[in-house]
Amino acid sequence: MKCPVCERDLQEIKIKDIIVDVCMNGCGGIWFDNRELKKVDEQHETAGEFLLNIKKDPKIIIDNSKTRFCPKCLEQKMVKHFVSINREIEVDECYNCGGIWLDFGELGEIRQQYPTEEERKKATEEFIKNTIEPELEKMLADSEEKLQKARKIAKIFRLICPSYYIPGKQKWGAF
Repeated sequence: MKCPVCERDLQEIKIKDIIVDVCMNGCGGIWFDNRELKKVDEQHETAGEFLLNIKKDPKIIIDNSKTRFCPKCLEQKMVKHFVSINREIEVDECYNCGGIWLDFGELGEIRQQYPTEEERKKATEEFIKNTIEPELEKMLADSEEKLQKARKIAKIFRLICPSYYIPGKQKWGAF
């Protein structure tokens, strides 16, 4: 496989029960097949320790604006998205095969930000509680207010227009 950043050959490295593809002595990026990142993204997972020390060529300049293609699917464009709640760490993912490309140093950042899955879940819940829930509550209150207004208008029409004025009950009029 070719590196999606610097186009060098990726080297397969077996770490415990996974095989990752690394751009050794190139840009220092790492390719994880679907769900492999989950096995090394926490500090207590010793399998990930080796991947924190990938050798990188300092002469290589990474252009983050360039479209990256999946090294496995070849023609499939990868999509950038954040893997951290506070939107600090951006990775490339192939929606076709589910693989993830991490640039040099991103694995270390991911492992430092949330040492365990428990802390990641807690941070997610806190984010939702502080940012999304207040907006949802506001939307619910707005919807309830609109519903009450619609009910008042419906009551007025019931008073003004007896049931025989309901559409379909008469052959004349604007209704």
